[in-house]
Amino acid sequence: MPLFRRKNSPIWWVDFTLNGKRIQRTTGTENKQQAQEFHYRFKTDLWEQKRLGTKPRRTWQEATLRYAEEKADKASFNTDLSHLRWLDRFLSDKYLDEISKDLIAEITKVRKQPYSIPRIKGPDRHIDPKPATVNRTLEIIRCVLRLARDEWEWIDHIPNVKLQKEPTRRVSWITREKAEELLDASPLHSSEMMRFTLETGLRRANVTHLEWEQVDLARRTAWIYPDQAKAGKPIPVPLSDNAVAILLRWKGKHEKFVFVFEGKPVFQTATRMWRRACLSVGLKHFRWHDLRHTWASWHAQDGTPLHVLQELGGWESAEMVRKYAHFSTVHLADYVNRRQALSDVSVTARKMG
Repeated sequence: MPLFRRKNSPIWWVDFTLNGKRIQRTTGTENKQQAQEFHYRFKTDLWEQKRLGTKPRRTWQEATLRYAEEKADKASFNTDLSHLRWLDRFLSDKYLDEISKDLIAEITKVRKQPYSIPRIKGPDRHIDPKPATVNRTLEIIRCVLRLARDEWEWIDHIPNVKLQKEPTRRVSWITREKAEELLDASPLHSSEMMRFTLETGLRRANVTHLEWEQVDLARRTAWIYPDQAKAGKPIPVPLSDNAVAILLRWKGKHEKFVFVFEGKPVFQTATRMWRRACLSVGLKHFRWHDLRHTWASWHAQDGTPLHVLQELGGWESAEMVRKYAHFSTVHLADYVNRRQALSDVSVTARKMG
């Protein structure tokens, strides 16, 4: 019989032999008539591939497996996997050529809906997905489809994936005075990592996972390996006087890692102590990563050229650094008095006097 159901499953499967090869595949439906139609269409496709040389129809699952193989070294790979798992409910049983604008619109609609996460203690956590979250999911669909079309040549056409409009985000940073307040309100090990971040601009994981083999105090430098950097390139880290002083205070605390608490490395920063310290100094929605924004903002305010800031921060493109450009007016100072003034300031002063 060409159709069957697996134990404890309402989904119909096809089972037949073609050219001496046994083939089994899910139809993705509980409706027997639809499953029968799938069976006829599937056999016809296979016959055309064999006799006429047409391209085999590839499934979304085949595409995601290949994507996972090729992108396993991507810095945000785990995030990609979470989006792909979420998409399974819509695309797991689809062929790539069945992914249409209407289906993507349906996915977008569901992704925008609020949902709750159960908690062991206390009320459920309610999530209202932001446009950026929806777009990251849609970008995965677009990326996989483009690879299937342009690189793997599995399909000839793909639908346009329209992203949601995202609000322009302002750079979140704090003043030096507010930073001092936050440091004073934090435990010693946390405040020291914060100080080091504000001196170097390193990302959270590069600070928490910093090892002594990555530090050369004699040459006043540290380095981030390519597999630790977001852009996949090594980052040299020149150390300021304050950064060197911080490292000297932690020298000998641990054989391998620089920053430790009670003899163990510190890998988590978004803790209750962090949130409590932020709230105590009036900072709401302030993230650890905003310390990096603060470092970059201070540099821009102090006149550090953006191309130098890009190299110091390990950004791959200049566009990533331009969001800090408005903090600096040093490069404009020589130009503001070059235009012809309306009248001399001293003349105006005499009239007012």
